[in-house]
Amino acid sequence: MATTESQLEDQEPGRQTESETADEEIEARVGWRYTLAKVRRDTTARFGFYIVAAVLFIATFVAIDSNLSRLTFGTMSDYTAAQTLPIFDHPTALPESGEAQRNVPPAFVDGGTLSHPLGTDPQGRDYFTRIVYGSQVSVSVGIFSTAIGLIGGTIIGSIAGYYGGRTDDVLMRAVETLYAIPPLVLIIVFIVFISDGSPDIRFAVVGVGLTFIPVFARIIRSRVLSVREMDYIEAARAAGVKDRNIIRRHVIPNSFAPVMVYATLQIGVTILIVAGLSFLGYGAQPPTPDWGEMLRIAHGRYMHSNIWLSIWPGLAILVTIMGFNLFGDGLQDALDPRIKE
Repeated sequence: MATTESQLEDQEPGRQTESETADEEIEARVGWRYTLAKVRRDTTARFGFYIVAAVLFIATFVAIDSNLSRLTFGTMSDYTAAQTLPIFDHPTALPESGEAQRNVPPAFVDGGTLSHPLGTDPQGRDYFTRIVYGSQVSVSVGIFSTAIGLIGGTIIGSIAGYYGGRTDDVLMRAVETLYAIPPLVLIIVFIVFISDGSPDIRFAVVGVGLTFIPVFARIIRSRVLSVREMDYIEAARAAGVKDRNIIRRHVIPNSFAPVMVYATLQIGVTILIVAGLSFLGYGAQPPTPDWGEMLRIAHGRYMHSNIWLSIWPGLAILVTIMGFNLFGDGLQDALDPRIKE
C-alpha cells in the first residue's frame, strides 16, 4: 500500500511525533521551574512570598550594617543631617542623660513626633529601630532552629526508614519518647539545665531545634519507606553502591519535597515559640531587641499607659508568621500531584 502524504510528513526530520510531544508535556509539568510557576500563579502564595522576601531583606540589611542611617540616608541625602535624627540609632544604646524621651507615642498620635514614627520605649530608645532590628533576631532563630530539626530529623528518619527492622524500632521509639513530652516543657527544662540559670537566646534556638527533630524524622521516614522499594534503589544495591551513598544521593533527594514544605511552615511556628520563650524570660535578654522580649517589657504597667508598645511587636510577629504560612501553603499546593490546574 502506498505511503500517504500525511505519513511522509510525519517521517520528515525535525517533526515531532505524538509520543515525543506527550513526553515534553510531562517533562514541563515536573521540576522546580514548574513548581515556581505554580507558586507565582497562586495569589496567596505570591503575597506570602513578598512578605517573606521583605522580612528577609530587612533582617539581612541590618545584619550587614549596625548603623542604618549610614546606608539609608548616607546615599540619599546629607549624612550630617541624618546623624541628627534620633531614629536609626543603635537599638541597644540608651540616650544621653537629659535627652531621653520615654514612652513617646507614635507620630500619628497626639504628642508624637516624626523623629520617632513608632514612638519610644520606657528607656527612651526609638521603637522603630528596635522593631527593625528585632526582625534579624526572630528570623535568625527561626531559620537556625528549623535547620537543626531538619538536619537531625532527616538523618534519623532516613536511616530508620532505609534499614528498617531493629534499627527502625530503636530510632523511632527514641524519637517518639521525645515527641511525647510537651515541647514547651522540654525546651524550658533544656534551657535551664544547659544555661545553668542564665538563659540565653542561643540555648533557646538549640532547644527548639531539638524538639523539631521527631516531627521531621517521622515525615522523612514515611517517604523513605516507599522510596527504598523503587527500582533504581534496587539497581544501585545490585551495582554494589554503598548504603550511605544510596541514602545521600538517591533516597534523601527523592524524599525531601514534603520536608521542605513543612520546614517553610515551621519557620513561622519557630518564631512564635521563641517569642513566647522571650516573653517568659527564657529567650532573648535585655538589651537584645527581640519582639518577644519587647512584648514582655510592654506587658504590665505599660499596657494601659502606652498600648503601642505591645501593638508594634505583636503586629510584626503576626505579619511575619502569616507570610511564612501563606508561602508554605502555596508551596505545598504546588508540590502536591493530586492538585490539578
